[in-house]
Amino acid sequence: MNIAIIEDEQLTAEDLAGLIGSIDNDIRVVALLDSVKNATAFLQQAPAVDLIFSDIQLGDGLSFEIFRTVPIHAPVIFCTAYDEYALDAIKSNGIEYILKPYTGQGIDEAIGRYRRLKDHFSAGPDYEKIIQAITGHKTPDKKASSILVYHRDKILPVGLNEAAVFYIDNELTHVQCFDNRDFVLNQSLDELEELCGSTFFRINRQHLVNRRAIQDANHIRHRKYIVNLSVRFKETLVVSKNRTANFLAWLIK
Repeated sequence: MNIAIIEDEQLTAEDLAGLIGSIDNDIRVVALLDSVKNATAFLQQAPAVDLIFSDIQLGDGLSFEIFRTVPIHAPVIFCTAYDEYALDAIKSNGIEYILKPYTGQGIDEAIGRYRRLKDHFSAGPDYEKIIQAITGHKTPDKKASSILVYHRDKILPVGLNEAAVFYIDNELTHVQCFDNRDFVLNQSLDELEELCGSTFFRINRQHLVNRRAIQDANHIRHRKYIVNLSVRFKETLVVSKNRTANFLAWLIK
């Protein structure tokens, strides 16, 4: 098995290569790549790589840029100190998401998962099947038009077209409607992001916003934007810097 490592910290990359090499004598680390630029150039040469270990935040950008630029069939195991990119990791051929500091056991389990899932990649990745294999749950039905919410001792259906913003508060997921009703629901924001489709945008880890609820956006320093809603909301909504480009592209669609 040939493995490439994408990691901009040399000592971390060497330690990871050592851990991987200690797991199985048949595994070869064929490349240590320290940037988006170098990894893109390497993968464009179509080398025989079976699996990729990749950090997410590199010195010249996010590693997702690599996999959006170069069509690859090799799955990716992401190793990072940040957990906010899990959904993007799955969408970028990710079959595992390991938080640093990682361990030999974690690396061993990740490679074991690759071996169990590698048949999914014989004809290119099937994201629905991969996500189900990783999580044990089917992805939500994207054609759903409503969600179930909790109100006192009742469970009520609320149409997605009634939802202005989904948000996290005290570790609970809430929805605020256009008529200012506010409910708790049991889906995570990741699940809701999949369920709601392109009508909503995840502006940061805590907020998923309906396009119809956006009045305008103000540019602030460091390439960030404040989103102003057409409904009253108790917080200032700031688009994460790494999501700004996608947010602006989504607004004009």
